[in-house]
Amino acid sequence: MKILDRRENKSTSTYPFIILLIGIFLLSFAIGRYPVDIVTLFKVFLSKVLPIAKTWPDTIETVVFQIRLPRILGAILVGASLSLSGAVYQGMFKNPLVSPDILGVSAGSAFGAALGIFLSFNTLGIQLSAFVFGVLGVALVYLISLKVKDDPLIILVIIGILIGSIFSSFTSLIKYLADTEDKLPAITFWLMGSLSGVMPRDISSVSIPILLGIIPLYILRWKLNVLSLNEDEAKTLGLDTGKIRIIVIICSTLMTAASISISGVIGWIGLVIPHLSRILVGPDYKVLLPTTILLGSSYLLLIDNIARALTTVEIPLGILTSLIGAPFFIFLLLNRGRS
Repeated sequence: MKILDRRENKSTSTYPFIILLIGIFLLSFAIGRYPVDIVTLFKVFLSKVLPIAKTWPDTIETVVFQIRLPRILGAILVGASLSLSGAVYQGMFKNPLVSPDILGVSAGSAFGAALGIFLSFNTLGIQLSAFVFGVLGVALVYLISLKVKDDPLIILVIIGILIGSIFSSFTSLIKYLADTEDKLPAITFWLMGSLSGVMPRDISSVSIPILLGIIPLYILRWKLNVLSLNEDEAKTLGLDTGKIRIIVIICSTLMTAASISISGVIGWIGLVIPHLSRILVGPDYKVLLPTTILLGSSYLLLIDNIARALTTVEIPLGILTSLIGAPFFIFLLLNRGRS
């Protein structure tokens, strides 16, 4: 009874999280070597649709539309994708320690990017290679799991770990063979995660697979509540668990592979943010999914701002998310234990 009462007291409104994201969005333009104040920012945006007298230099428009805005949108898309994938995977696998890379998509994408850098692909080629190998890794996991007659969820996890290990070994081999003066540093930096190289065309290319992943999951969010139940209970309620599981895997893979292709490997977001969302709004996916999307976007955007402003040399995002995410996750566990 106490558990039910505590769930009833959870907030069901996403407005505070929307306001939080908007606030960090506006703040992000004011951080950096060329800060843009809010008044000038609104004028620059409105000048694209209204006849406003230009009182700012061309440099400001370049900074806003070619540098800051693509990077900010990239952080929002990547943060939303990774956190949403983590939330649905944790429900589907019924395991609070599951993250988006559980089926090998991160290891596959890392190998694809390392291979692209090793073969001197251009930026688009590296991103495409990362996306293709990320999807290929999950496809291998799923196809192999069909040949094993056992608990499908446990088999998926085991094979995901094995395939991920194979791709990680190939990535290590490429790093061993790579030129230590040029390609090895590039591979290492990419694997640590960064949004410094995001361009407007990157946002256009990854927004399609990310939206193709987010929209179906959002539409089916009420079925995800049933999917998180016992397998027999879910089937008793009329849910085709096999079909929903395939949809979840496809959507999560598209989002995660597309995100990693432009940002590199960024850990902890898909593990920490879903737990924080459950503490704030409860386990109901009807509210949990939009909250997770908003919190994940806000979190990565805030981390990216810190990475840009903390030192003169930009800190890779993977380092910051680990330094902040791991202690914060411990705090969440201790807090839930007390409650």
